[in-house]
Amino acid sequence: MTEFDAVLFDAGGVLLLPSPESTAPLVAPYGGSTRTADLERAHFAGAHAMDHARAEGEDSDWQAYARAFLKATGAQADGQEESAVEAFIDGFNHTLWQHPMPSAAQTLQSLADRGVPIGIVSNAEGQVEGDLARFGICGVDTPGVARVACVVDSHVVGVRKPDPAIFLHALDALGVPASPRIAYVGDTVFFDVRSATAAGLTPLLHDPYGIHEADPHPSGPHRVLSRLGDLLDLV
Repeated sequence: MTEFDAVLFDAGGVLLLPSPESTAPLVAPYGGSTRTADLERAHFAGAHAMDHARAEGEDSDWQAYARAFLKATGAQADGQEESAVEAFIDGFNHTLWQHPMPSAAQTLQSLADRGVPIGIVSNAEGQVEGDLARFGICGVDTPGVARVACVVDSHVVGVRKPDPAIFLHALDALGVPASPRIAYVGDTVFFDVRSATAAGLTPLLHDPYGIHEADPHPSGPHRVLSRLGDLLDLV
């Protein structure tokens, strides 16, 4: 028996990661590793730190992200931590999310081939639909990529996670009501798990490096998806 009838995905941290070509210059001046694998992992360390900052009532979650990202690459600021964090934040923006998550395109295509309804719901700046198509991951009507029912971009629809209302646009496109049999895959607790739960969906926390499991989020355990391909066993 299948567990889910449809799957919605976040974009950043699930289908796309910050480009190593863009983040390497942000950590290299402080001795951080510029290896692609280390920079990929650093994003998830940063996302985990954002969640902890939010759980503790802090609004400076991007500062927490920057500190954790730098630390995860082995960067040593040597008394210049605030300068390193500031430089990182200054150089980090929505245009950097141009590195496809390994297996993302394959997983979405496999779901589409099975006829599983899928869609994207992402906090973005109006660019996410074009980016997903350009990097060969998915599209609403793009030849040669996995077909999705919708790409809901917060900038376009005017509502952002953690507001659960953003999911109404995706549910309308799928033509289904909110249900625990609809999964939402995201990489943060504050923005993704909380909003999907409030919307009546089942959140799956994308944690390919086991960071949340090794250092649990303060608000409690969350269901984890270690590999995107594991979704194929659930639909």
